[in-house]
Amino acid sequence: MTKTALREIDPKTLHGWLEEEKAVLIDIREMDEYAREHIPGSRLVPLSGFNANDFDHEHDKIGVFHCNSGNRTEQAAAQLLSTSFREVYHLDGGFQAWRKAGLPINLNRKASISILRQVQITAGSLVVLGVVLAVLYSPWFMALSAFVGAGLVFAGTTGTCGMASFLSFMPWNKPLKSAVPGAPTRTAAA
Repeated sequence: MTKTALREIDPKTLHGWLEEEKAVLIDIREMDEYAREHIPGSRLVPLSGFNANDFDHEHDKIGVFHCNSGNRTEQAAAQLLSTSFREVYHLDGGFQAWRKAGLPINLNRKASISILRQVQITAGSLVVLGVVLAVLYSPWFMALSAFVGAGLVFAGTTGTCGMASFLSFMPWNKPLKSAVPGAPTRTAAA
């Protein structure tokens, strides 16, 4: 029988493990999320390009994985458990829990917010705009809201988001030298 549940670790305990160098912290979020803010010492290995064999030389360590809230990490449990770490955990509550615990983070305010959040802001704004224009001017503006809603359904069912692709080409989403992992970032505590 294959294990499918990850063991949980709280932020304070993990912080101690990292200071003692007992664990390796793996951030499975995407590059744009990591570039904006991440836990010092964490290694970026996005779930979209995850390969369990990338950790073969660290079989003697404890592997701790995290995403933003813990949901992606839990959904990928079987994949993460297939690594060669002697023990595998996930950060309970993810990056948000780490921040809430007041532990240190690397923050780069020059890096743009994640594409996912940009899509949420843009889609939500277009839906509200369509409704307001429909109420004030013409019911035909509801088509804008319907179009955005259909696009979100398409994105959710296919995993392909046209709005995200479009937004990724915007000038504010061009990588900054300081937004690339390994480049210096400003450290801040939440």
